[in-house]
Amino acid sequence: MKDFIPMSRPYFGEEEIEEVAQVMRSGWITTGPKCKEFEESFAAFIGAKYGLALTSATAGLHIVLKALDIGSGDEVITPSMTFASTVNQIVLAGAKPIFVDCDYDTLMPSAEAYARAVTKHTKAIIPVHFAGAPADMDGIEAAADKIPVIEDAAHAIDTRYKGRHIGGKNTAIFSFHPIKNITTGEGGMVTGHDESLMRRLQLLKFHGIERDAWKRYGKASDPTYDIIEPGFKYNMTDIQAALGLVQMRKIADITRRRTTIAEAYLDGLKGLGLDLPTRPGYEHQHSWHLFVVKVRAMKRPEFMAALAENEVGYGLHFPACHTLSYIKKLYGTINLPVTDEVASRIISLPIYPGMLDSQVERVINVIRGILA
Repeated sequence: MKDFIPMSRPYFGEEEIEEVAQVMRSGWITTGPKCKEFEESFAAFIGAKYGLALTSATAGLHIVLKALDIGSGDEVITPSMTFASTVNQIVLAGAKPIFVDCDYDTLMPSAEAYARAVTKHTKAIIPVHFAGAPADMDGIEAAADKIPVIEDAAHAIDTRYKGRHIGGKNTAIFSFHPIKNITTGEGGMVTGHDESLMRRLQLLKFHGIERDAWKRYGKASDPTYDIIEPGFKYNMTDIQAALGLVQMRKIADITRRRTTIAEAYLDGLKGLGLDLPTRPGYEHQHSWHLFVVKVRAMKRPEFMAALAENEVGYGLHFPACHTLSYIKKLYGTINLPVTDEVASRIISLPIYPGMLDSQVERVINVIRGILA
């Protein structure tokens, strides 16, 4: 029986194991100097002034929306073709998500779609960089004018738009979930240039306490503190940050390998009854976080069953958010015809840096056999 090929797998080696072991031997495992180093390193990599390491990207979006005082009566524009976390946080903040339809080829809304959705109630725009490709930020920023733009960059580590790294201009939120291009096990990062916003996020991430624990309990430190605003418990640990620091040293290799696999798929899966990913027409660097195809030649459940029978993994990214039960209960039926169409066809194929050439070839041959 052939080995199972998962859709994704973390890319760890002995370096990560040794870095984590060193943190554990140090006796300081929660938020500390490794987190600070990771924040500074990641912010410098993408070209942002500040970075704030957190337990998840979801935590980041939660406190960003809170820091921007987004709540009842406000509207936040975002795609429906995204993970539910984005929409959940908008709703939990008391605001209303305003969904924009996506383009069939790129699975991202156009800048014009964002512009048409702006009203006097719009308090923020959250564009989603999808599967490793960047959204059209020039057009979106023009549509936003003075409205805050919060980039959902969960898929966009090492993604570049017109020469600059995604997240290097606006407030952006990254994810280090195990499926992402680099991982800290779980974790996220908010990056940005607005000092006052980042200072408030720093308070909100840890109970409203301004100084991290390592500054309060280290050598000759002052353990006293005050709280001027209640906060949450969203701080990353040094164990996680140690993983992230090693993973960052591998980013270029990770992107190269993912690109090689994607190019093999694009070449080997042509003309088979699948709509393959279409790269945006503007200048960019794709990081190939996901390889999402649309199944046309047969019913998707049958295609998934055939992949499983052949020991090939897959994912679904994502069920359209406007079709979620609670969204329909709150807002009724929402008309997004292109999103509805792609949501019924999309499936994500295996892609991860440790994937062998023989495994890539096997996936291609299995799919060719299924669709023959």
